[in-house]
Amino acid sequence: MRTFNINIPLFAILLIPLVSCNNSKKATPLNSNLYYGTAAVSQGPATIISENIYECDRGRKSPIGKATATDGSVWTVPSTVNFNESNFPFASDLYNPCTKVEYSSASEAIAALDGSDIVEIDADGEVITAYIFADNYFEMYINGIPVGKDNVPFTEFNSNIVRFKVQKPFTIAMKLVDWEENSGLGTESNRGNAFHAGDGGMVAVFKDASNKILTTTNANWKAQTFYTAPIKDLSCTSENGTTRLSSNCTTDTSDDGNSYYALHWKIPTDWQNEQFDDTTWPNATEFTNEEIGVDNKRSYTNFTDIFDDSTNNAQFIWSTNVVLDNEVLVRYTVK
Repeated sequence: MRTFNINIPLFAILLIPLVSCNNSKKATPLNSNLYYGTAAVSQGPATIISENIYECDRGRKSPIGKATATDGSVWTVPSTVNFNESNFPFASDLYNPCTKVEYSSASEAIAALDGSDIVEIDADGEVITAYIFADNYFEMYINGIPVGKDNVPFTEFNSNIVRFKVQKPFTIAMKLVDWEENSGLGTESNRGNAFHAGDGGMVAVFKDASNKILTTTNANWKAQTFYTAPIKDLSCTSENGTTRLSSNCTTDTSDDGNSYYALHWKIPTDWQNEQFDDTTWPNATEFTNEEIGVDNKRSYTNFTDIFDDSTNNAQFIWSTNVVLDNEVLVRYTVK
């Protein structure tokens, strides 16, 4: 039998389709890290398009960048937000060191509102009051209508009140963003390291017009990831159905993260609407106060009677990875 020596270029070998073990899709390895997921992958810092979208004494810069993936797609990092959009209302301050509005109790904060903050969704609806602490940033929709966004993109840490008038049932949809100093790398300067992976977390309590708790954040909410970074080795990531997992990835700090990877997924255009089908999204993951690290933050501890109610304790929620997942959408329908 005759034999032949055929020299096949390496790039051609990498383009040979490989079938994943569950036969759900064909995948091509991106590089030697063997990434088979559904995300677009970028590597290295993003191009800065805005160095800082908000000024705050003692606050960190809040940059916006553009990251270009290996497939040529371009992604806004850490997220496309409505912070500078005038048609998206700001939440009211509950505790905000940046504006020096620092209430010691929720009742004091509510008494300072004149009613002009209430977003009307249904004229014959009930006024609902939401108390939110987000690390770092949130945008909230009710039945697809913008009702409130965070006053501070990054730091100082703050908390907020959002009020809206609506009939039940209604659907809460929130964009949550863990901001980054090193744009496109999901990192910040911390603990003596220039590239430290920050963490997220959001807790909220919704009260009805009689001041009774209507619902709180917990594992019954839906939560989906759309931006994960920093990733040092792409082979540490995996997907189980629609769940995007990075629990096997290291979160070690570093002084040189310029070669880190980031994963990006496209956000559905109608994700905030009540008709959007979130049934295939994974449930939110709950985290303790200690895991999020709020015991030294007065924007939280001044209001533990709200967030840590003895009969209905609200839980911090996020996706499965509160450190590496930086853009998360959450949804819940109040019946």
